[in-house]
Amino acid sequence: MNWLLPEHIADALPSEAAQIERLRRALLDLFRVHGYELVMPPLLEHLESLLTGSGQDLRLRTFKLVDQLSGRTLGVRADTTPQVARIDAHLLNRQGVTRLCYCGSVLHTLPASLAASREPIQLGAELYGHAGVAADREVIRLLAAALGSAGVPAARIDLGHVGVFRALAAAAGLDAELEGVLLQLLQGKDVPGLRELCGRLDEPLRSALLALPELFGGAETLTAAATVLPALPEIAAALATLRQLHESLPDLPLSFDLADLRGYHYHNGVVFAAYCPGFSGTIARGGRYDGVGSAFGRARPATGFSLDLRELARLAASDLRRAAILAPCAASDGVLARTLAALRAQGEVVVELLPGETGSEGPPCDRQLVERGGQWLIEPINGNGS
Repeated sequence: MNWLLPEHIADALPSEAAQIERLRRALLDLFRVHGYELVMPPLLEHLESLLTGSGQDLRLRTFKLVDQLSGRTLGVRADTTPQVARIDAHLLNRQGVTRLCYCGSVLHTLPASLAASREPIQLGAELYGHAGVAADREVIRLLAAALGSAGVPAARIDLGHVGVFRALAAAAGLDAELEGVLLQLLQGKDVPGLRELCGRLDEPLRSALLALPELFGGAETLTAAATVLPALPEIAAALATLRQLHESLPDLPLSFDLADLRGYHYHNGVVFAAYCPGFSGTIARGGRYDGVGSAFGRARPATGFSLDLRELARLAASDLRRAAILAPCAASDGVLARTLAALRAQGEVVVELLPGETGSEGPPCDRQLVERGGQWLIEPINGNGS
């Protein structure tokens, strides 16, 4: 059955494709008016370039192949962010703040969930060259604006900071293996597993690590964190950053989760995740990833976010523009041909019937062009006068 596609790979049929394209144009235009310039990285790169600074997780999700020209190993991108970091660090080489955006397919060896596609359409925005909280605030606000523009406003935007766990792990002297196990337990909020593993640690670090899964909720979470976590400078700085974001974004539905450490090996500061009604997981994720461009020659401050446009298109309201106009063949009628051209220039969809074609099986048509007294008029398909 040659028409069957691989598992978790799907075509986008006309209605879905139209919805995806409408959102792509709208969101890239939104990014443009906020000063974000569009870049289009290639689908393939040398593997080491694609995986720079990304950690083991991305390595396992990346399809690999051998270049027939050079013999080197190539990768099909599983995440566009490292590519955009390469463009900022090596190709643009600007000294000040750079704002970039992108949209394109990525490919995953395994789906992120049972219902996820292995070919998401990743859309995102990245800000380079500013290490302050103002940059984090800008990208979080842009994320909220993008979801609102798509008609899928965020019900909740969770903020976290990987510096909290990093500081605790460093103070406890954890080796890489134990840190990785603790990280998995925290991500799964496995409190019994955490309690067993932390039993070998000294106070107050044991109690602090056990408290992390409970540190989620509103602004009171930050107050509680300052009370139960040790007074390490890195933790104080992380909580101060989160507090600043909360105070400067009063109109957004912010909450906090200090145990949300997805992307831990990639991010190194504020992290955030957006949730919306009708979708069980996160609709968008982002955070700070300073220094990712160091392998490309420049370690620049960086923060940004991305989302899967396919998933967003399924949640967004359908395009409610008018249906198409049905028209007879204009091959020998100059007046009709000019009428069709004028309508299309106005943005109308006009289906011109071919000889022998009786109706459109493509775009739904609710109007038709009919000749009345030497003029071409638009009338409803049901025959009532216009």
